[in-house]
Amino acid sequence: MVSTAPTAKFGLDSDLIFELWPTSGIDEVQAVIRAVYRQVLGNPHIMESERLVNAESQLCDRNISVREFVRAVAKSDFYRARYFESCAPYRFIELNFKHLLGRAPLDQTEISEHIRICIEQGYDAEIDSYINSDEYQVKFGENIVPYYCASSQIGQKQVGYNRTLSLVRGNSEVDSSIKSSCLVEAVATNSTSKIVPLAGGRAAAYADATEKTFKIVVRGAMYSGRRRRSTTEYIVPGSKMTPQIQRINRTSGTIVSITEIS
Repeated sequence: MVSTAPTAKFGLDSDLIFELWPTSGIDEVQAVIRAVYRQVLGNPHIMESERLVNAESQLCDRNISVREFVRAVAKSDFYRARYFESCAPYRFIELNFKHLLGRAPLDQTEISEHIRICIEQGYDAEIDSYINSDEYQVKFGENIVPYYCASSQIGQKQVGYNRTLSLVRGNSEVDSSIKSSCLVEAVATNSTSKIVPLAGGRAAAYADATEKTFKIVVRGAMYSGRRRRSTTEYIVPGSKMTPQIQRINRTSGTIVSITEIS
């Protein structure tokens, strides 16, 4: 149930943490269902025709756990259309971290690994890689709705705090309204994300970044299958950052720096 019958716990911005218990009544189950839709789907408006009626019924009957309901929502046509088919690849990955693990990706290695899973094993395997992870089990178990974990966590880098806050821009934000990555520069350069005050309900810096130009310095990229260059520079508009970084990853190059030049 909502954490009032069990112990009261709070996530980011004092959001209640929702947990389903064997003694939870139908109203509490419905509260959990709403919380899953809000968290996993990125705070959207959901029409009745878009609800997962069968999965909801299974949860109400306790034939599936909250964890399996989260999996069903993340694999739904609703999620796939808004975040896999409509967003840049880096944005899709960072939102999977946000929606399913309650945090931002910590480094380029995490991003690259999930892009690899998505390319080689497909969409369902990418979703499963979060929900089947030890991290998910430790944080949420079978019956807690994922929530944003911005505080420092044992074994994780402090930089994750700022990055998570950069992704969580307030209760009114709808994640599908932003199609490009919010963290591509910070993650690629392993730098701290600056928390930008909201401007009109979203971070103005994110919109401006797509109109700027950046220099990417890469070390050790492979060319022509055998030949490596020690250092290569790319001049890239902000709107093209994600595909350029993907191309760099495919050449096994290491991004040394990303610098704004105009």
